[in-house]
Amino acid sequence: MKKIIVAVLIVSMILSHFESVESGPGDCLDACQTACVQPNTRLMQRCDRKCQIRCDPDPKVDHHMG
Repeated sequence: MKKIIVAVLIVSMILSHFESVESGPGDCLDACQTACVQPNTRLMQRCDRKCQIRCDPDPKVDHHMG
């Protein structure tokens, strides 16, 4: 009986790892905007705009880093 319970637990653990959620642009934007807390409204708007550029799912301009 114990072997069956252990086997079921192992199988359920293996199957639970097959579920993967891909992060999308909404997750990026949410995380970035959460870090934009500023006491100054202008700085907060600037940070928000940078987040929109950084997390754009379909950039029209090729951004070169470096």
